[in-house]
Amino acid sequence: MSKDNKAAFKVTLAYLSFIVGAGFTTGQELLQFFVNHGNYAYIAVILTGVIITFATRQTSKIGYLLDANTYEISLNNIFGKFIGRILDYLTIFFLLGLTVVMIAGGGSALYQGFDLPIWIGSLAIVILLFIVLQLKFNGIMVVLSVVTPFLVIAVLIIAGYNIINPTVPFSEVNKYIQPSQTSSPFWWWDALVYGGLIIGNSFGFLTIVGCDSISHKAARRGSFYGGLGFSILLLIMTSGLLANIQKANSVDIPTLLLANDIHPLVSVFMSAVMIGVIFNGCVGMLYTFLNRFTKPKSKQYVLLLSISLVASFLLSFIGFVDLVNFVFKTFGYIGLFISAALLVRWIYNKFSITRLM
Repeated sequence: MSKDNKAAFKVTLAYLSFIVGAGFTTGQELLQFFVNHGNYAYIAVILTGVIITFATRQTSKIGYLLDANTYEISLNNIFGKFIGRILDYLTIFFLLGLTVVMIAGGGSALYQGFDLPIWIGSLAIVILLFIVLQLKFNGIMVVLSVVTPFLVIAVLIIAGYNIINPTVPFSEVNKYIQPSQTSSPFWWWDALVYGGLIIGNSFGFLTIVGCDSISHKAARRGSFYGGLGFSILLLIMTSGLLANIQKANSVDIPTLLLANDIHPLVSVFMSAVMIGVIFNGCVGMLYTFLNRFTKPKSKQYVLLLSISLVASFLLSFIGFVDLVNFVFKTFGYIGLFISAALLVRWIYNKFSITRLM
């Protein structure tokens, strides 16, 4: 395997583990954006997958070409300083908001999987975050990539079992949906917003990944395969939840319920994987936020990290489901705007003599 392909593979593993943690590991996100739209969810996932696969590749490429060690550089290049600054501040706010969501989700996962009080689970994640975020970026990438193989195995076991052994036949799915639990009344709009959410919360991380890549090829391939892999896992998990939609709608973290229905040991395995992936999501978002304002390993970095973790821990008590509903949808609009700009830029470069960086 060439150096470029090795580097791309490393990016793919790290990105997958990060973005699944921020995207759909608990299953609650999928209930709100896809599953409760019934069988339209399949079309919605495909639409989302196209957005994610395209935009992740473009984001990483721009990070490499601009040598952008913070996402602010890429935003200013795409939108200009005025709009770029507005998006910069909004991204900062929602990166912290998503971190709060993930810490709350980790606490819920530990409670549902291991009967630990939610606050203890959230506190454990916060302490581990403080330790891991002291590593250099290459070390952080290694930590992120370790969980990915276990994640893929868990998704295939849980979703695959429920697809093969559905409790709700395909023709009866729409009888059990809860439209009041969806993010919006329109499946196509939720597909667009969810795609925007994934791009919004991974834009900063992918920018740094692109900047840190050894070549243009490694930057674009790693992110492209990561986006494609995420889309495939998204389709598989959505299918599994649709096949068991009645039970899935009854709990905060449906993936653990589905795992427990297979065997208690599968539930324990999924709980461990879920916590690892949620943790990775927090790592990716917090590192992006911290890198925006401070230099890694500096005193300012450690101070800002400490303040952010304490604030996130306290805010996590708001409640996981309520946080998902507000933060995910709003950040999705920002990411959708960024994705649209990336598409316009790509079209311009394809059909114009002069190319934008």
